[in-house]
Amino acid sequence: MKDIINASYKQNQKNKHSFKLFVVILIGLLIISAILSISFGSYRIKPSISYGVILNKIWGLSLNEFNDANLPTYNVVWLIRVPRILLAIAVGAGLSLCGTVMQATVQNPLAEPYILGISSGASLGATFSLMLGIGSFSLFSVNGVAFWAFLGALGASVLVLLLASIGGRMSSSKLVLSGTVLSALCNSLSNFIISIASDAEGMQSVKFWTMGSLAAAKWGNIGFITIIVCICCIFFLTQGRLLNLMLMGDEASITMGLNLNIYRRIYMVITSLLTGVLVANCGIIGFVGLIIPHISRSIVGPDHKKLMIVSILLGSIFLVWADTFARIIIPNAELSIGIITGLVGSPFFVYILLRKSFGYGDKR
Repeated sequence: MKDIINASYKQNQKNKHSFKLFVVILIGLLIISAILSISFGSYRIKPSISYGVILNKIWGLSLNEFNDANLPTYNVVWLIRVPRILLAIAVGAGLSLCGTVMQATVQNPLAEPYILGISSGASLGATFSLMLGIGSFSLFSVNGVAFWAFLGALGASVLVLLLASIGGRMSSSKLVLSGTVLSALCNSLSNFIISIASDAEGMQSVKFWTMGSLAAAKWGNIGFITIIVCICCIFFLTQGRLLNLMLMGDEASITMGLNLNIYRRIYMVITSLLTGVLVANCGIIGFVGLIIPHISRSIVGPDHKKLMIVSILLGSIFLVWADTFARIIIPNAELSIGIITGLVGSPFFVYILLRKSFGYGDKR
């Protein structure tokens, strides 16, 4: 018996060391991906020069390849690409985190950050702003389109939560159905506004916005998003035990004296607010919050104490490279990032569904 306990303890310690090593590798990959991504685009830059610009700006160091002649390169790297990469890291982490939490909260492997009609609500707000010409003002460094998109996302989330609470206890199925109904309503209203506005330029803007883009990233607007994402990540990393319990169902939690409905409401509100902030600033970037949690779960299993860390890092790496390919696939042009995530995410998710060896909530 003692030998079995010792063997189990050693195996547990080995697993912990392996997980820590894996996390360190992911962090290294994220750093390397960020530096390489800064170098790619319509204006190619050597990675060593990109690295030199960053060192010069942060620590005042100067490499041999960096001098005054590289001022245009300096501006491209520091003023355009670095904020964009930082935004990609924050948005990828935030969407992956929201997807992981949503899948546990509603106990549905198809759940994603937009399940509560957030994307449709944000799209309605952005369409209202762009098509009716009220998106030209700014408030606290937030442009009008982002402001109205956030209001639309927030309003949709509140309505879904209220609708799911009617008639008794909020349940996972009621949340999903309420989100589906509200999404259909918001999409219809968006199409109605587009139809009566008859603005070709506005239609193009709405189309580009709904497919997602990180092109609006600037030093002045990424700080707020990054802080919100970091706060939400820290909070949910402390909620691993409760998220694991949600996968077991409400009956199991009741026997332990816990009311998961209270926590479910709290998690829904926080993820809705976070998703609303991300969508308002970057548009609708699909599949990140859907496939990244599944990939992470297939690697480290269903334990949310590990799952959320891996999802956050993988989501950041994935979106950095998705944005990179969006910038380089078409010469002297830029694709919407949602197109890239959709092209990668759709076949991969079909592969997940067809794999008989992988099931939601377990690792076989």
